[in-house]
This record gives sequence, structure tokens and C-alpha cells, in this order.
Amino acid sequence: MRQIFNFNTEWLFCAQDEPQSKHKNYKDDHFEEVNLPHTNKLVPHHYFSESDYQFVSWYRRHIEVPADWTGKSLIVEFDGVMSVTEVYVNGALVGEHQGGYTSFSFEISEWVICGESNVIAVRVDSTRRPDIPPEGRLVDYMLFGGIYRNVRLIVTNAVYIEWASYEWKDVTAQEASMDGTFRINNRGEARTLMLHTSLLSPLGKVIEQVITPIIAEAGETEVSQLTLHVKNPHLWNIDDPYLYVVRTSLCDTGVDSAQNDVLNTRVGIRSAEFRKDGKFYLNGRPLQLRGLNRHQMFPYLGGAMCERGQRKDADILKEELGLNFVRSSHYPADPSFLDRCDEIGLLVFEELPGWQYIGDAEWKNKALVQLEEMIVRDRNHPSIFLWGVRINESQDDTEFYLRTNALAHKLDPSRATGGVRCIQDSEFLEDVFTYNDFSRNREGKILQPNHSPYLITEYMGHMYPTKSYDSVERQIKHALGHARIQNGQYGVPHIAGAAGWCAFDYNTHQDFGSGDRICYHGVCDIFRLPKFAAHFYSSQQEPSKQPVVFIARYLIPSFNEDFRDVVPVFSNCEEADLFINGVKVASERPDYVNYPSLPHPPIMFTGCSWWEWGSSLLTSLKVVGKIGGIAVAEHELFPMGIPDHLVLQADDLELIADGADCTRVVVALRDSKGQTLQLAHHVVSFHIEGPARLIGENPFSLEAGRGAVYIQATRTPGTIRCIAMVKGGITAEVVIRSGALQAQIVPVPQRKIY
Repeated sequence: MRQIFNFNTEWLFCAQDEPQSKHKNYKDDHFEEVNLPHTNKLVPHHYFSESDYQFVSWYRRHIEVPADWTGKSLIVEFDGVMSVTEVYVNGALVGEHQGGYTSFSFEISEWVICGESNVIAVRVDSTRRPDIPPEGRLVDYMLFGGIYRNVRLIVTNAVYIEWASYEWKDVTAQEASMDGTFRINNRGEARTLMLHTSLLSPLGKVIEQVITPIIAEAGETEVSQLTLHVKNPHLWNIDDPYLYVVRTSLCDTGVDSAQNDVLNTRVGIRSAEFRKDGKFYLNGRPLQLRGLNRHQMFPYLGGAMCERGQRKDADILKEELGLNFVRSSHYPADPSFLDRCDEIGLLVFEELPGWQYIGDAEWKNKALVQLEEMIVRDRNHPSIFLWGVRINESQDDTEFYLRTNALAHKLDPSRATGGVRCIQDSEFLEDVFTYNDFSRNREGKILQPNHSPYLITEYMGHMYPTKSYDSVERQIKHALGHARIQNGQYGVPHIAGAAGWCAFDYNTHQDFGSGDRICYHGVCDIFRLPKFAAHFYSSQQEPSKQPVVFIARYLIPSFNEDFRDVVPVFSNCEEADLFINGVKVASERPDYVNYPSLPHPPIMFTGCSWWEWGSSLLTSLKVVGKIGGIAVAEHELFPMGIPDHLVLQADDLELIADGADCTRVVVALRDSKGQTLQLAHHVVSFHIEGPARLIGENPFSLEAGRGAVYIQATRTPGTIRCIAMVKGGITAEVVIRSGALQAQIVPVPQRKIY
């Protein structure tokens, strides 16, 4: 039977290239104890150089291999290592992997000694590698370094399922069919086996099953199974992301029918297609796609964010920003991010690594390998609806892109392909014409589609970068720019949708961004905290999910700004009332004149010069949103006060003591009315008590009156107190508890081998 062990704990790390590290008896007392995911270098959230993390490092893990694992298959799986990986077992090279964004695995049974202590050593080359996608020229993001995603050890029998692909066909509310394709790895002689595949409900009830005899040749064999038919399936969609489990067992023939391997995979039954009318259809119903691009980068940790943080990003995109899809620019996402998208109903456009540059023949072959690794790993995720098979914003290359399209269709016939381009008249070889439209974003103009289906994959971004502490005027223009483009895409019947650039500010090279190694292109800042534009996206979700009212102003003087007498309100309500000092002074409905196609246009209160911003006579401004004449949401502003209190808010109050689990802790300086002081740049100092460490700058200088650090659990369970303080004695604290790791870890020897 298959056992899956957590292989993230008790690693040793050295930030130098020590070739002798691969040997079993190498003395590693000078190595640092770490747990995975792990970045090879913690960095400040801005003002650092990519050279800080571009070096070769080594990781070692001592493991005790039980004697009863003799004859078993031992597979070590890496979800992501940046950028080139060499894996050694007891000094012997097991294999190499190139590319930091795709998962890979090695079968290590041949090199381990059962009943003894063993050592796995991993050489990680995080230097710049122009020979490996996405590198070649400078890319507009940072790659960072280390074993920055999860690792696991799978222990199973000598014959096992290497991967499974479940393709859903002819899906309706009445019935659906599933074809299974499998790669079987057999370390012994050829044999006949029975392949049992069952569709299970979330509670484990068997819905349907099919049994197929197969011949497992020695080595690797790809086999197909008889079609499994499902009556009245519960369809997966963005509002009801229902997930089944497919259980496939590899069994011996005969009466006893012993199981050699069992693979459980979560799946969703749904149809997803782009039609000739240009629209995208989910389960036969048109769905206008509204999304943003997402980089996986996090402050301080780079890409090495734990599962909790990866999943939180998906929650922010779906629940806080109200999106129905995200583009994983410009590389495959972390598996835990995709798992969460499956769970909450957030569609994903996933693409191969690359940015503008196409290399030589060898480089292209490596890109094809990465494309295959991405699709083989992720094709069972119901959230993924489109494969990106073209290097982002690259020139035409007919031969190369015919190959990428053919490979994608071979590996996954059920999904369409797209190729993100910045030249509108470039060659169209994919199923969907995906285009980055930066033509006239400031005016809210978009180019008319020249192909069908047509999906806008980027807009705004570098056309109007905006920091969270920029002026109110700029914040409003930034938000309304996003509103105009979304209005434009909704107004063209044969545009399938649009994804703005981008969800979160991100680290980049000095050639891009604002010089401090940050691109301020996000609707949220690098800490995932919202700018005004984020509230526009939130307002586009249906009020049945969450009624939204947000006043895109501060109650401060604005004598020389473009929006002096305008109060923009982002809302999904039918109408809104404006109150000054508690007295209703105006009512407005959504601005369908200037935003005729948006689901929920902004509500613009104009001609508001009858009061003076910042006057002592103005004590409050409130907007109340109403649906059917009933108040459902409100937002109130007050004149900005002086610092009164500090707030600490942790995303999670419980962590797992696995040495890598962490949670974001948002800090904000507020006045007596609870308003964050958007111009405060006070220095905050942090103190940690208990089994945890602070990930972030300490002290930290607030940006727009706020910011965030991370609290990371150690391997010891306990109570954690985080205390923050600004000059003057204003303090705040949050209490977090970490519980023991319940997952079964790879056995650790009683003592090291020397």
C-alpha cells in the first residue's frame, strides 16, 4: 500500500557550494537546521539585489530507512526547487532537474540501504541560468532560490502508479463520462494486473466504478481504462465547487487480489469551453471572465511561502477581490494554490515559464519539458480552464508553437490552449487568442478583437503604477482606469473576458518598477493589502455574496486635485445615500452613463463643493448602500486624527509546529475613530515570545500607515505572543498558538552518520 510521508522537516542547509556535501559520511555540523519550504536567503521587502540569492547551496537530510521497506519503491517528490537540482543518495547521483517552477520526482530505491541511516543531499543552483526558461534575457520578476516548495516521500510497492489522468467528456447535468490514462512503473517482470477505479463522494461513498485488466510491462507503461459513466453528476462551478475523489487501485489478479498501489485524486466534473461566438462557457452557461494576474512572490520569503500563505492568496483573489479567474503569470503555480482554487471555485489560466525571450533549440526543448511537467501535474484540477503554451509576449515562432500546442492537446485534449502576446497581428496558432492590451488604458479604451475566441490577459499595470501611499487623486485614477477597461471588455459581446495587471505588487529587477525592486502595478500592495482599485474589483461581485460600499476618498483637504468636488463610491448596491455630519444630503444610482456595461458601475457623487474638505465643520461623511430600498452596507469617513492606537491582525491564530508554517500579521496605526493613518510612516518594533520567529524587517517602517510581517512556527508547539510598539509607547499584541505536526514525517536517525 502507498504511504505518503511529510519530507519537509529536519533538513540541514549550507549557503555555499561544498561538493563534498553529497557524501554520506560528510561532517555537516556547520550546516543550519531548516525546514521546508525554505528560501536560500531572506530579503527585505524592497531595496535588495537579485545577486543576494543567486548562489549554489546544499541541503542534507539524514533518514532512517526501516528494514521492512526492503523491496519497496521509494519516490521523493519535489514541488519546486529554484533553479537546477542535483539529488544524491549516500553520495550517488540519482538525477538532475532543470527549471524552478515545475515539480519532479526520483525513484531512489536503488541507492538506499534498508535497515540503516541514509543521507539525501540536494545541490541547488540558484544562479542565473540563461540556458533554462524563463531566463535568457532579463525577466520582469525575480526567481529567488532554495527548495521553496513542499517535498514528500512516497513508499509503495515495486509496481505503482506514476501518474493518472482523468479526462471528463460529454458533461451535462444528466450524465458525464470519464476516461482514465495511467503511467505504470514496474520494477519487476511483466505481469497482468487489475486496475480498479472508483468515483467517491466527499464522504467516501462509491458512486461508480470500473475494473480493467492491464499488462504492466517491465519499466514504464502507459495504459488506458474503460470509460466510467456517471448519472446526474454534481457539477463543479465557481459558486458550487463540488469535489469528488477518484480512487485508483492497482491489484493482483486472483481471489486474494492484493493491492499494490492506491492513488487518490480530487476531481471536479465540469465542462469548460470557448465557443465560436467568442464567449467562455462553464457547464454550458456563458461566463464573462473577470480576473487579475498573480505573481507567487511574497515579501521577505520570495517564493518560499508555506501552504497556508499560498491558499490565502486564492482566498484574497476570490473572496476579497471578487474575481472568477486568475492568470498564473508567468509560470506554473504552487500545487497548494491550485488545490485551494479547486476548493473555492476560482478558475485558473496556467502557463509555461517564460517572459519575452525564446532561446535556441536546446532552450526550446527544455521549455517543452517544462510544459509537459506542468500539464501532467495539473490536468486533474477542475479550476484550470486554459493552458498557456506561448512564452509571454514573445515573437512569432511557428515551428516552436506548433510543437507546444500539439503537446498540450496530446497530454490534455479536454482543455483549450492560449498564447499570451503583445502584438495583436501575431500568428494565431492556439485555440484562444490571448492578448495583453495596453493600447489606451488611461482612457479606458481597448482594441477590437481580431480573432475569436479572444481573451485580454493584461491591462493597466505599467501604464499607471500606483503606490498605496500615493495621493488620493492618483489612487482614484488608478481604480477608475481598471473600471473603464472592465467596462470596455463587458461591452464587447465576443470578448471572453479580461485579466488586469496585476493583483499584488511584486519584486523585480532594477530595470523595471520604481527603482526599489518593486513593481507597483498591483491593485493590492506587496503585503496583499488593498489599494482603492482593489475595492473596485470587490464591488463587481454579486451583492448576494457580499454587499460592498467603499468611499474612494479620505476626509482630508484636496484643494488642487482633479476630484476635489467628487466622491467616488465603489458599490454593488442599487443606490446609495450620502450623509454629511449625519444628515442625508444626496442620493445617487450607479453611473451607467459612463460605465454602461459594468455589472456594478461606480456611484459618483458630484458637485460636492458645498463643503470644504478638512473644515472643522465637517465631522463625518457616510455612504449607505441600499438594495430594494433597504440599507445593506455602509462606509463612513471622519477627519483624520492623530495616532491613537496600533492594531495587529493575524490571518490565523493557530499554526502547525512544522518549522515552516506561518501567518501574515498586519500592523496598522490608527486614529481614535479606527481609521488607518495613510500618511503615517512610523517605525514599528516587534518582539516575539514563544516558539516562533519573525519573518520581516524589525523595526519596520509603515507604508500608508500599515504593513505586514510573518510569524513562523518552530518545531516546538506552544503559545506565541507578538508585541508591536511605536515610539511614544503605543503597543499592540496578538496571541497565536502552534500545535504539534500530525503528519507522518520521514524517519530521523537517532544520531547522524559520521
